[in-house]
Order: sequence, then structure tokens, then C-alpha cells
Amino acid sequence: MSHVADLASLIDIQEEATVSRTVLREDGLRAVLFAFDKDQALSEHTAAMPVTIQVLEGRLRIGGGDRTVELTAGGIVYLSARLPHTVYALEPSKMLLQMFDNRG
Repeated sequence: MSHVADLASLIDIQEEATVSRTVLREDGLRAVLFAFDKDQALSEHTAAMPVTIQVLEGRLRIGGGDRTVELTAGGIVYLSARLPHTVYALEPSKMLLQMFDNRG
């Protein structure tokens, strides 16, 4: 069993930056924390595996396919493998990205 008690405390928001930190790596799963200052973004990209994005603090706009959603703390979104998507911080924010590698 792997355990992380308080995800948000493991990463700090840095002025005018986006930072990330891998916090869990197990068979079929990788969990990465991201911290965004206001107006920071991840430009359009894809992932080779399905992912979830969960907002821990703040407010993010997530675009994927032809949809865009705004998420606040506690919100979560699922993105299928290879779906082009973006992340934009509407305010200083922290998120958990979980990548599910089911490629065998």
C-alpha cells in the first residue's frame, strides 16, 4: 500500500510559473501534482493513456475535444487517451493529475 496524507501541502504555487511533482508511481498509475499561478497554462497536448484531473485548490479551465469546463476544489474531469486538451489557471491553483497506464 502507498499513502500520501495531504497532497496539496506537497507543492507550492510559484509566482508566474507552473510547477509539477510526481508523488506516486505504482503499477498502472502515476500521480503528479501541479501548481499554477494565475494565468499560467498547459498548452494543447495529448496523453498516451487515460487521465483524471482533480482540482485541489483554486479554479481551472479544462478544455478537451469540443468541451470546456471550469473546475473548483473537489472537481474532477476524465480525459480519454490521446484526447487533445488544455489547462488554464483562472486563479492560483493546485491540481492532481492521475495517469492510468493500462497498456499491459
